[in-house]
Amino acid sequence: MRDPVTILTEADLRTLVPLDLDAVDCVEDAFRALATTPVAMPPILRLDIPEHRGEVDVKTAYVPGIDHFAIKISPGFFGNPEIGLPSTNGMMVVLSAKTGLVQALLLDNGYLTDVRTAAAGAVAARHLSRTDSRSAAILGAGMQAEMQAQALALVRPVEAFRIWARDPARAAALCERLRGRGLDAVPALGVAEATGGADVIVTTTPATSPILHETTAGQHVTAMGSDAGHKNEIAPELLARAYYVADRLSQTRVLGELHHAIAAGVVPADRSFPELGQIVAGVAPGRLSPGQITLADLTGTGIQDTAIAALAVTRARAAGAGQSFTV
Repeated sequence: MRDPVTILTEADLRTLVPLDLDAVDCVEDAFRALATTPVAMPPILRLDIPEHRGEVDVKTAYVPGIDHFAIKISPGFFGNPEIGLPSTNGMMVVLSAKTGLVQALLLDNGYLTDVRTAAAGAVAARHLSRTDSRSAAILGAGMQAEMQAQALALVRPVEAFRIWARDPARAAALCERLRGRGLDAVPALGVAEATGGADVIVTTTPATSPILHETTAGQHVTAMGSDAGHKNEIAPELLARAYYVADRLSQTRVLGELHHAIAAGVVPADRSFPELGQIVAGVAPGRLSPGQITLADLTGTGIQDTAIAALAVTRARAAGAGQSFTV
């Protein structure tokens, strides 16, 4: 007889998988596996709905040794906040890696994507930023901006955040929420004001033209907004000057910040770069000196979704959480 299918709601998943060091370690292990095991991870399936500022990504990966894999459907409709709706949504379907049968439906409304994306930012900061990083600039003021700040504070002793967004009211609101979490945060009037003197810079916007043009010695940049070919947060010349690290090089060549640097002619199309998983696994170097400028290009990978979904299902089974039904 088939095992029952478990349904987990966003409320269930928020309890089971908070953004904490366990989540960061889970995603770090996924990056390590990507560099050291024969992971099967097809290219992202993408659907654009431009008249509604909408995009839908479908991601998946199979990791040898993990009993299940996830297929994630992740919509982003960036006009939604104007009508009182969240810009991101989605769900994950978890299937047995042995039989292909559906094991769980994770109705997370994009929550697990937010957690694994923020955790990936923390992994990048853990391996590329200076260990004494105490100040950070967050560009953007949405949910991912908030979670990137929380995740960064888990791995670095950040004492002050400066927040910039095109809408100053949203930047101020985010600062208030971060202060409510015990993090010191103030709004900045411009990008230069936010990033000047910051040890870590995190870009979290759906920008289609560069918003970050300058960095100074010792800074680390985590760029996570460019998850589609038309998005671009980092000036190509800046990328060419930095120690560049991809989450998946084949992916960043076609839809990440690297894609734009190649198109601009400042980086050769065939130039090789390290991947974050290789640095995690110790087969490629991380930060080489305190004064080095480092840049992580995070476009989002299916292995992160399988890893965080597997964590959720394992914890749900241990806690007896969710609702079960037989197909």
